[in-house]
Amino acid sequence: MSIPFFYKENLDSTATELLLDEDASKHIVQVLRMQNKEQLQLTNGMGDLFTAEIKDNNRKKCTVSVLKVEHITRPATKITVALSLIKNNNRFEWFLEKATEIGVAKIVPLICDRTEKNVFKADRMKSILVSAMLQSQQSWLPILQEPIKFLSFVNQTNVANKFIAHCENMDAKVQLLSYQPFTDSIILIGPEGDFSTDEISVALKNNFLPVALGNTRLRTETAGVVAATLLAMAQ
Repeated sequence: MSIPFFYKENLDSTATELLLDEDASKHIVQVLRMQNKEQLQLTNGMGDLFTAEIKDNNRKKCTVSVLKVEHITRPATKITVALSLIKNNNRFEWFLEKATEIGVAKIVPLICDRTEKNVFKADRMKSILVSAMLQSQQSWLPILQEPIKFLSFVNQTNVANKFIAHCENMDAKVQLLSYQPFTDSIILIGPEGDFSTDEISVALKNNFLPVALGNTRLRTETAGVVAATLLAMAQ
């Protein structure tokens, strides 16, 4: 059984002792009932993995001694999924969880022509990313960008492999599975009503390649997960 795994922002990789916050301390002492000398792991979400031993199992201010620090190298190729916000927050949050488990490096919430009104709760979204990172035993937390308008994002993006998945029949699309991008990749995923014709045209002019994600029409959040999986498999 793996030892308990926690997240603590801004961890110093040179530290020999760490003081944990009250939430983590309560979980360690009251929920897991861990005792002094037992081991746990922590990450700062930036690739540093700390193995530590409980020194003082105070339920409000648990202190741990650092035994070892490893730096986990991020995959050489980074995947960015730029996906339209979804009216149903639960579905967008499900996507965040799964994208993190897959190993996506960056998530960009898009505001498209057909994006329905949505409240973006940054703190809640980050907590979902952290939970998914810990659950999947990773040490890199995906970057979650603030929502951005589609045109602004497309016009400022400069990455070797740029894809757009849409449902229109206005161009010849290739299955994303057939590509093998060995450098950083970005894929655009539209809202429930798909990208507008103007948005697709702008993306194509900015050298985004039109791709298909299979032979069926997918929900926004499903399309995001499928795209992330296919790009991760191509690394």
